[in-house]
Amino acid sequence: MTVIAPFSKYKKGNFKIGLVICVLCAAWFTYDGHFNEKFKEKHTNEDGTPDSSLTFNQKSPAYFAGAAVLFAAGLFFLKDKKIVAEENELILANQKKILYDSIEKIDRTNFDSKGYFVVTYKDQSGTEVDLKISDRKFDNLQAILDLLVAKIS
Repeated sequence: MTVIAPFSKYKKGNFKIGLVICVLCAAWFTYDGHFNEKFKEKHTNEDGTPDSSLTFNQKSPAYFAGAAVLFAAGLFFLKDKKIVAEENELILANQKKILYDSIEKIDRTNFDSKGYFVVTYKDQSGTEVDLKISDRKFDNLQAILDLLVAKIS
């Protein structure tokens, strides 16, 4: 039985909100800085130079567009990030595989209150590694935790 914990909808939603805000700000400031004649007249000094508001509205849209591209790239790269619990191993988002035989313990004392659990396992060199898995990054962790506990017990 395979259990999948996809990347958190909350985090994806934050990327989408950031993308929309940056696009709207870029459009608004582009309009005010280049096309809105009343705004340009109001924010031009007597000697014909733009004041700080007009300068900001003329120069900032490129930065907002760049930030929107970064949000879109982050959303694109994170869309397929997930944790998969298969029959014999746990596959993490960065394609790291942890065999159930190498897992030493699972500390789930903070799962109900804070939403994370810690998996302690031995890596290939034999050193113990603590891996914190949080429900702020992944959805469906309760099913992953239940499967891990069943496989380890």
